[in-house]
Amino acid sequence: MTHVTLKDIQKTYPNGFNALEPSSFSIEQGEFAVLVGPSGCGKSTLLRMVAGLEEISGGELRIAGRVVNDVDPADRDIAMVFQNYALYPHMTVSKNIGYGLKNRGIDKGVIEAKVAEAANMLNLNDYLDRKPSQLSGGQRQRVAMGRAIVRDPEVFLFDEPLSNLDAKLRNQMRIEIRALQRRLGVTSIYVTHDQVEAMTMADRIIVMNAGKIEQIGTPAEVYHSPASTFVASFMGAPPMNLLEAERNGQRLHLHGQDICAAPDAGSVTVGIRPEDLIPDPAGPLQMQVEIVEELGANRLLHGTMGGDRITVHLPNTVPAAAGPLALKMKEGALSLFDAVSGKRL
Repeated sequence: MTHVTLKDIQKTYPNGFNALEPSSFSIEQGEFAVLVGPSGCGKSTLLRMVAGLEEISGGELRIAGRVVNDVDPADRDIAMVFQNYALYPHMTVSKNIGYGLKNRGIDKGVIEAKVAEAANMLNLNDYLDRKPSQLSGGQRQRVAMGRAIVRDPEVFLFDEPLSNLDAKLRNQMRIEIRALQRRLGVTSIYVTHDQVEAMTMADRIIVMNAGKIEQIGTPAEVYHSPASTFVASFMGAPPMNLLEAERNGQRLHLHGQDICAAPDAGSVTVGIRPEDLIPDPAGPLQMQVEIVEELGANRLLHGTMGGDRITVHLPNTVPAAAGPLALKMKEGALSLFDAVSGKRL
């Protein structure tokens, strides 16, 4: 069942700047959708339009079947979790969580019950009488989530909620947020510039670039079948290798080696994921390894292939050192893109 629908939604500022080109997609009931892209791509603008914090210049926005373009934020039945927590410093954790309900005139007993339930869900029972200044970053983010949970909204909106946390805490919190969302079953839209967060948390990813949607798909679809060279280079750590192929009659060659039949297109860019290149003494591709980066269970080899930069991702059981290395590709590992438009062929 479709729960949030955006039809040709766009944002143009009075100075004529198009922050968001006409964009359309739907989010199903209970789905966790992640908007991901670099800074300035329009993802936070889009989220703020769904929240009602940014005026919609064109198109139609529906939440639970209701057109909400001109509905006040307080009446859209959404709850938003911000990057900076937005907690009241003079209030206790308990009062911060229940403040929105108090403002709506909810009975005190109901508020206390909802706060207790949220605190238990978020492991905040021991902190209800503390002020935000007495909490860690992760605990403050849990309080912000508790404030959203007690409202029992139609939609959760997350605006880069983990960007202020250190790496270890980010990893922990993304697991907690995803587990909580699945438990509650609330439709959620999550904004991040971190492709690891997007890959690990999303039911579906919406990749954005320069105010446009580049691709919508599951994490597996976006990773293994990127719709453009932008998606290929943005999604993945390390990103996909993008190499310029040469056309030789009806075949494509990569640094002199025949790799596949040539598509009916002009110049072609070949995409190969770093883990899809395998050392093989008889391999047709020749890499010059410059740096071996140790990652514990894995290692990255950085170097060149002809005039192209290239990275290879190997398990630590495979020996590696600087110098020449022969490689072969896994079967079915190639992605082909139009070298001019960047679109997948």
